[in-house]
Amino acid sequence: MSEKKKLRVKIFDKEYSLLVDNEELARELALYVNKVMEETKDELPDQPAQTIAIIAALNIAYDFFLEKNKNKEFLIQAIDKVKKIKLLVNQSELSPP
Repeated sequence: MSEKKKLRVKIFDKEYSLLVDNEELARELALYVNKVMEETKDELPDQPAQTIAIIAALNIAYDFFLEKNKNKEFLIQAIDKVKKIKLLVNQSELSPP
């Protein structure tokens, strides 16, 4: 098991200390969350930080669900293609040359 590392990140002008396994991934995630929060702030400049955080979280969840569903669809298509290939292989094994 890898040892966790302490990492400081800045999100929405506030610093956070994190314990992470993968510093690079944690930095990328923090940059992404900060970007979404800044974009949300630009769209809703008069809203309090808590509202911006909730809307940003909903936007991130929306992106996650879109990607999750794309992966589900891809998996279904891949399974379907594998079944068709197996069927073709089985048919060719049954047919004499």
